[in-house]
Amino acid sequence: MATEIKAPVFPESVADGTIATWHKQPGEAVSRDEVICDIETDKVVLEVVAPADGTIASIIKNEGDTVLSAEVIAQFEEGAVSGAAQTQAVQSEEKVEQAAANTEAGNSPIVERQQVQDQAPAVRKALTESGVAAADVAGTGRGGRITKEDVANHQAKPAAPAAAPLSVAVGERIEKRVPMTRLRKRVAERLLAATQETAMLTTFNEVNMKPIMEMRAQYKAAFEKRHGARLGFMSFFVKAATEALKRYPAVNASIDGDDIVYHGYYDIGVAVSSERGLVVPVLRDTDRMNYAEVENGIRAYAAKARDGKLGIEDMTGGTFTITNGGTFGSLLSTPILNTPQTAILGMHKIQERPMAVNGQVEILPMMYLALSYDHRLIDGKEAVGFLVTIKELLEEPARLILDL
Repeated sequence: MATEIKAPVFPESVADGTIATWHKQPGEAVSRDEVICDIETDKVVLEVVAPADGTIASIIKNEGDTVLSAEVIAQFEEGAVSGAAQTQAVQSEEKVEQAAANTEAGNSPIVERQQVQDQAPAVRKALTESGVAAADVAGTGRGGRITKEDVANHQAKPAAPAAAPLSVAVGERIEKRVPMTRLRKRVAERLLAATQETAMLTTFNEVNMKPIMEMRAQYKAAFEKRHGARLGFMSFFVKAATEALKRYPAVNASIDGDDIVYHGYYDIGVAVSSERGLVVPVLRDTDRMNYAEVENGIRAYAAKARDGKLGIEDMTGGTFTITNGGTFGSLLSTPILNTPQTAILGMHKIQERPMAVNGQVEILPMMYLALSYDHRLIDGKEAVGFLVTIKELLEEPARLILDL
């Protein structure tokens, strides 16, 4: 008996979505709760799973099609796998084996598509997005199967020198055109709006990271043993920012039309780079969190972002944002506001530099800090004071513990 497979019910902030990937095709066998389709919205990627054991009868919405909340996207046939589907699976395996045995057959588009379809969903997506042929990737997984790491390593390898084909003119320049994902388009819209609709300025300072580095070196083993979490730099910055926000309420506020909204809570977003683009999950009530809770929260969000499991509720709200370009080696940058927030703190790479200390030159691990803020609400005096407060709290960590 055929049943309908529908798109998930989208939150109110999401109008529609796009079919990103069909992991199963009509006639293919699926197991209960197996992911059969990914729907990409402008915030997250939602997974559609099989309601029971059975087969996909037909696909109504193809990849690239726009779907609405709870709209029918496919027909599902519940029950035992049909003989045709079993035959198709056997033939599929035979084709893959034949392709592996025949090196020349790896160049056939039909065989190549079959090789891609035989991989895990995440690997299929990585192959499709990178434009890499499955036949060109050496699999290190079980049974010689390709993993996502194999695809990434293949892309990282320098291209082997080879003679240009006779049919291609020397010096020909190749272009590849791919559509932007909904998430990337949404990020682009928000960043452009932030630069056009706010009076954004950036103020800079630098912080001596030696005290925190020494504290981490002294207590990191005991901290991890006690709390089961690694003691990183981000927890210090989150707690320092929380204290600074208490002292400068305008930095924790937002503009709504002609009104200023002062928030009596501290929800700090931590910018995370994922395969699909920049996302900002939010740590709630950071004034009530200890260092271990901050570290565990950030680690959990990073894992969810990596696996594409972040939900709308993880990224909703936020009164302030911290972004760490130093992870990628950035020495200095001007972060863009995450509207409707009115300020964002940028961390950067720690680099040893000669500094004048009490009339003597010392080599210290220094980090540049950048605070971008909306000048419509925050005056320069407040912005500079806020950043200096963070600097002082980080250079004297005892102030955070003693609430000074």
